[in-house]
Amino acid sequence: MSPKELPPSKSLIFGRTFSDHMLRIRWTEATGWEAPSIEPFGTINLSPSATVLHYAQSLFEGMKAYRHEDGTVTMFRPDMNMKRMNISAQRLALPAFDGNALLECIKELISLDRQWIPKEPGHSLYIRPTLIGTNGTLGVAPPSEALLFVITSPVGPYYPHGFKPVPLHGTTEYIRAAPGGTGAYKLAANYAPGVVAQKSAAKQGYAQNLWLHGPEHWLTEVGTMNLFAVIKDKDGITELITPPLDGMILPGVTRDSVLALARNHVSGVKRLGGLPDVIKVSERPINMGEIIQSSKEGRLIELFGTGTAAVVTPVDRIGYNGGDVVIPTGKDGMGPVSKPLWTELVGIQTGNIKSNWNYVVAQ
Repeated sequence: MSPKELPPSKSLIFGRTFSDHMLRIRWTEATGWEAPSIEPFGTINLSPSATVLHYAQSLFEGMKAYRHEDGTVTMFRPDMNMKRMNISAQRLALPAFDGNALLECIKELISLDRQWIPKEPGHSLYIRPTLIGTNGTLGVAPPSEALLFVITSPVGPYYPHGFKPVPLHGTTEYIRAAPGGTGAYKLAANYAPGVVAQKSAAKQGYAQNLWLHGPEHWLTEVGTMNLFAVIKDKDGITELITPPLDGMILPGVTRDSVLALARNHVSGVKRLGGLPDVIKVSERPINMGEIIQSSKEGRLIELFGTGTAAVVTPVDRIGYNGGDVVIPTGKDGMGPVSKPLWTELVGIQTGNIKSNWNYVVAQ
């Protein structure tokens, strides 16, 4: 197969263009994992009775490779994605795998398709590892055959024209997750049910759902992103708050990175310019009552989502109970806490800031 032509980077639309090759690794209950194979990007042959099609035995990850100014190619904290992928596999009774070995395979795939990593600032190669049950037998049971595959896609910056804060619909008529469910795992089945809720929010003039849980309307996630709120307490101390990993919240890599950077700032390991000298970092529940009260008292500083695709997404209002709670945003669309955190994160990912979070793919 001749290599596909790379499209102009300015024309890239997320998830529409794919590189020349893909990684496939088959598994059977009888023989375990087969030898990995890097093949031309192509279709997957499945039986109409494959368990993935009937019982949603499917999970995935999302990660990125970045090309630095000196040509070095890195991935950002991919060990965390491998760990989370194995945890998701366990939840679906899909086979576990060696995360380090899979990273080496992904490294080979990216090296082969290195020309697909855009050179322009803010661009990257999105990496989508996926694991599905493939045996063609009806009946709810652990799969006896599975396929792990990896595809890659060149992507541009999430906000090509600068940050644009998004409005959220405080969603109570649908739920994303519940205690004891699968919200903490990156399963395909968690995403399709959110489409109707997102369409409902869009009809009401909001970009995404703010998923609220329980009669107290606890904040959980923003669309498919983790959530952070910044509030000043009654003593004027800035508090960075994110809901705890209680089984409903996906343990996002960007979420963990934001927390680590903020805590390093507090402890003095690495101070970040622009962050308040004193800041409290909290993983704790927060509900709409607290958001509204802090807004009324002028203590609500900002609210933002975090994830692999956008890194940080600022929020400018929440539609709730027939009205809007207005969230402050800066002139550039970002808030005083999210901006320095985003700057540090992107600096690390693009290689401008040295960090052991970067996994070198190619020099």
